[in-house]
Amino acid sequence: MACRHPVCNFWSMAWSNKVAKPLWFVLGFLIFGILMVYDASSGQATQVFNNKYYFLREQLKWAIIGLIAGFGAYFYDYRKLKRLVLPILLGTLVLLVAVFLPGIGVKAYGASRWINLGFTVLQPSELAKLAVILYLATWLTVREKSKLTAFLLLIGLVVGLIMAQPDMGTAIVLFSSALIIYYLSENQIWGLLALLPVMLSGVIVLVLRSPYRLKRLLTFFDPNTDPLGASYHIRQAQIAIGSGGFLGLGLGNSRQKYFYLPEATTDSIFAIIGEELGFVGAALLIVAFAIFFFEAVKMTLRVEDPFGRLLGMGIITWLATQTLINLGSIVALMPLTGVPLPFISYGGSALVMELIGVGILANIWHHSGCCLPSRFYNLLLFYN
Repeated sequence: MACRHPVCNFWSMAWSNKVAKPLWFVLGFLIFGILMVYDASSGQATQVFNNKYYFLREQLKWAIIGLIAGFGAYFYDYRKLKRLVLPILLGTLVLLVAVFLPGIGVKAYGASRWINLGFTVLQPSELAKLAVILYLATWLTVREKSKLTAFLLLIGLVVGLIMAQPDMGTAIVLFSSALIIYYLSENQIWGLLALLPVMLSGVIVLVLRSPYRLKRLLTFFDPNTDPLGASYHIRQAQIAIGSGGFLGLGLGNSRQKYFYLPEATTDSIFAIIGEELGFVGAALLIVAFAIFFFEAVKMTLRVEDPFGRLLGMGIITWLATQTLINLGSIVALMPLTGVPLPFISYGGSALVMELIGVGILANIWHHSGCCLPSRFYNLLLFYN
């Protein structure tokens, strides 16, 4: 007699052709990320903490917590999340405000993005990505016609709080996910397009009123500007990638990780990968991400439940946009913006939320149907 226990169901699903690729890719990213975090952090960990395994230990801890949380998200029927979206969103908004409160918020590198929990720190903006996706997926499927004004007010409030920290990278990721969900919910996109000039004007104003954002934009157009100041980060990242050549310097042989490249374990870890593994290793990682997102999109577009489909596409957009921004920034295809590379960069809040997102995706796929509305069916044919 077949086993019907949830654990049996999960492993049966994981080994089946239906979901093998996405789930095993995530596990591969996670293992590779732990290895690269240790590699990129050993020098810093030895000097600062007198323990070269410090960052490795922390990343392993968060990976285990994230995997447990991800399994929990898989076992909890995603359809029951509809009852929890409002408390989750309100709680997230409270946390986004709390980062500015003295004694609660933690300020570092000129930003107020963290909350001191005593035993660790929490970054609420990472929680906000999933909270907004959950709320919008629920709201846009229970209303026959969703009002654009209400949508913009909600997104404006959350994005505004995140921009005030300041954290433009996370704001861009969250805003992109919201737009995709809004479009795929069969709402007219013309209202948003009509507001595009206003949005672009707002971005320009924010850049012009913020000296550090303006400097980053100027160094994007001219990397030789202020080589020891504003353009130092991106120049060191390019040096790292350029030093790797075709095959790389070899695993563990990075020179830039020894206090030359800022944020070597977090936002800039792809530069270390390019330096040590070369063009071949970096290209293979990019291809792996492309395959993961391709398979995830195909499977999610086959989901019959509108809520599950929107929720799944929102999660995929979040992870894909964040990956694109991180890689694009490091290779100087777009202005440098600080967002972690999903599943690979060092960090607790980001890694745990990403693995919870994958757990929800697996849960959606497990309950997937076969019939698609016309717009999703046409998009699926395009991917195939």
